[in-house]
Amino acid sequence: MTRRVREVDTLRPFCAIITLIAAVASPVGAQTDYYNTSAGRPQRIEDALPVEYRAIELNITPLRWEIGRNAAYQWTLEPEAAIGVLPRTQFQIGVPLTFIDRKTTSARGATGLELSVMHALNAETSIPALAVAGDVLLPVGALAAESAYGTVKGIVTRTFRAARIHANAQVTVGPTPADSASADEASDASRWLAGVAVDKTFPLQSVLVSIETFAEQPLRPEASLEWNAGIGARLQLTPRWAFDAGAGRRLTGSDQAWYMTLGSAYAVGFR
Repeated sequence: MTRRVREVDTLRPFCAIITLIAAVASPVGAQTDYYNTSAGRPQRIEDALPVEYRAIELNITPLRWEIGRNAAYQWTLEPEAAIGVLPRTQFQIGVPLTFIDRKTTSARGATGLELSVMHALNAETSIPALAVAGDVLLPVGALAAESAYGTVKGIVTRTFRAARIHANAQVTVGPTPADSASADEASDASRWLAGVAVDKTFPLQSVLVSIETFAEQPLRPEASLEWNAGIGARLQLTPRWAFDAGAGRRLTGSDQAWYMTLGSAYAVGFR
């Protein structure tokens, strides 16, 4: 009971950050980067909007902190860049860097090189916006898996007057990792994932607040299904700079961890 109270107390300052974003936000003219919810910024479920054509989005400091039941702390920093290479199509590259601190041991290093492509099939009109994405995680780094993993994802976004709703479903192919492999602990890859998110935008303040829930099956077949829930917010600080924060918990599974995310992105364009 004491540990659970301590975990909740740890999250209170972070949840206050999300509340503060909505409270102190001020208008930023004609900017909509806060509207585009990429995976991990601030939550796992994303929308069907790729980066604009000929735009570059630099995710400079996307940080994820996780505390598990076994007093294991995990920090993940994943600098990445997304480029609008074609109309409604983005290419993204990222390198997840992870530090795991256990009671008796620790591990650190890259967990792979991630390459992904996302293409929006249509703009949202009378039908929802639809997008497909493909991702490859290459075995690069000290904590990387021994083999590459490929993921295919489908994304649906529907906008209503009160809120936007997003649905994601993905499947990953690749070998089953060893039970005790550090790579399996460090990576956020799963055999399959499905979930929904609901967000509310406040255009005059350039703020978005969202909640999500999703289920995922870990790569190890003996592992139990994991249900997750989280809340997040994004704020447009300047015409080119956006900030995001999120918090959530793994509700079921072998390690019911709390997790928090902080990130910022800088958008530029090229001719």
